[in-house]
Amino acid sequence: MNTETAIFASGCFWGTEYYFEKAKGVISTAVGYIGGSTENPTYQQVSTGRTGHAEATEITYDPSQTNYENMVRLFYETHDPGQLNRQGPDIGTQYRSEIFYQNEEQKVIAQKLTEQLKAKGHQVVTAITKAGPFYKAEDYHQMYYEKSGGSPYCHIYTKKF
Repeated sequence: MNTETAIFASGCFWGTEYYFEKAKGVISTAVGYIGGSTENPTYQQVSTGRTGHAEATEITYDPSQTNYENMVRLFYETHDPGQLNRQGPDIGTQYRSEIFYQNEEQKVIAQKLTEQLKAKGHQVVTAITKAGPFYKAEDYHQMYYEKSGGSPYCHIYTKKF
């Protein structure tokens, strides 16, 4: 099967994963850390805000069922991209809004949708950055809401496009 990958940071990775795991065409999700300087960081290290990593979700999807543009739209519609280094009660650079693109095509799509949101009057502080190494988080973070039966407190779906 042909697959593609998207990586997004939008606050607590539990809530981001919650919405993406339910999206059409998504094959799998993994939560982890990206954008920092420490190799193989732990949650305890990242949560200090000193490693430079963001809590992020890596999404693997089937491009015959969905596309990167749909992934970016869902990213923007499930968090507040106008909050700098936070999402709801979670505060710190590890909770920033950031799109980590894999190639030039993803970068162009992310920039286009970001500009569309701004043109509609939305505040957007989301960074668009070339993806570096993604480090999978500890097992107890994976599929957290599915395992716990809870639902996100920092992420709410809001149609924006």
